[in-house]
Amino acid sequence: MKKVFGFLAAGLMLASPVMAQDAPTYNCDFQPSCEVAPGLYGKISEPVTSKFKLSIGGFVKLDYAYNSVNFGNSIPARAPAQVPKSSSLQGQADQSVFTARQSRLWFKVAGPTFLGAKTNALIEADFYGAGSSNEAADFRLRHAYGSLDWKNTQILFGQTSDIFGPAVASTVDFSQGAPFGTPNQPRVPQLRVTQKVDLNADNALKLVLGLQNPPQDNIAPTAGSATYGTAVNVAGQAMFVSKALGVAPGFYGMAMNSLTAGVFGLWGSEKVSIPATGDKSVDSWGYGFYTFVPVLKSKDGKSRAMTMSFEGQIYMAANMAFNSATAGSIVSLADGNPTGAKGYGLYGQVIFYPIQDLGFTAGYERRNASNYASYGNNFEKSNTNIFANVAYDLNAAVRVAVEYQNLNTQYGHVVDGTGTLAGLSGTGTANVGRFALYYFF
Repeated sequence: MKKVFGFLAAGLMLASPVMAQDAPTYNCDFQPSCEVAPGLYGKISEPVTSKFKLSIGGFVKLDYAYNSVNFGNSIPARAPAQVPKSSSLQGQADQSVFTARQSRLWFKVAGPTFLGAKTNALIEADFYGAGSSNEAADFRLRHAYGSLDWKNTQILFGQTSDIFGPAVASTVDFSQGAPFGTPNQPRVPQLRVTQKVDLNADNALKLVLGLQNPPQDNIAPTAGSATYGTAVNVAGQAMFVSKALGVAPGFYGMAMNSLTAGVFGLWGSEKVSIPATGDKSVDSWGYGFYTFVPVLKSKDGKSRAMTMSFEGQIYMAANMAFNSATAGSIVSLADGNPTGAKGYGLYGQVIFYPIQDLGFTAGYERRNASNYASYGNNFEKSNTNIFANVAYDLNAAVRVAVEYQNLNTQYGHVVDGTGTLAGLSGTGTANVGRFALYYFF
């Protein structure tokens, strides 16, 4: 019996390092007995395996927003571009909204090499699918692409952000400025090639050329109003990138970016369905200028303390409501002579980090129609967004952020032979206060 107990004790001593290594750990700061009754999720721990190297990440985000007007409940984590008129019932009602639907999950894969290129893939989704409520939220595909990456060349295929309009406003709200002059949406299926051309040790050109799905084709054509794509959109970028000014924080303070300046553009074509005259082709096009400037550079390329950056963009576009570059898609349908809705956008943003964990962001952006006479009644002349936010990282996982936005829509009307169409112009203004909690993993 003594020998049996001796063997058991020796076995336990040998196993103890392994048991200690495999034993789960619990955060018991607020519940000292949590390891005794861990509940539904406490003891679930399984390894993730894949054919290739797989990593998982994302974030949990809780949004609270107070809106001085009622935007409805369809997109509570963000404010749409069109602010209800101050004279409307929605414009005279306020709104408080909670949601966690912006929470996100992604999977990254690093696979085998091919002809000297690294192969990678990413799938990312959030909960902004067709479901219109928090509890009935649906999983929605955001990004799904594979890439072959050589030293200076990348081939990417799948779905990711539109090549047109590289700027992304660093707002706490989910729209991130897309309807106000930073039309970085939608995410569309595409095939793109990116080529880096080294000029010297510090300077390079970044050239992007891609074929994109015409986003209009997800709109069912109806008589006199809808459009549908007939040709793929061709889009590209040509950027000068320099290390001369060091790096400074970009979007969300997470990316450290170098001095960048260059142009971008898009061209496509679509059909307009008009019963009286038949289908007519209308071109979609746009061009613009983008820049990112490290005003105060990072001391070591990693620290955000005492850094500042400026990001700016300006563009001209026609018939590009599919990515919010223009407020409308097709106008002047009533007279059987459809034209592209033309407009411009401009944007500027400053990010400042006095210390590593505290960031301040402020920006202004505007989307404005340019061919007022082509529009029908009650159209959007301009949409502006003035925003400022503060974010503080409690640790590597938890971030707290607050934001203020002033949103404005200027409505217009047309003048015909009988005079001004009364009662159609107006202004919609919204003041938005937002609070958000993030958990990055």
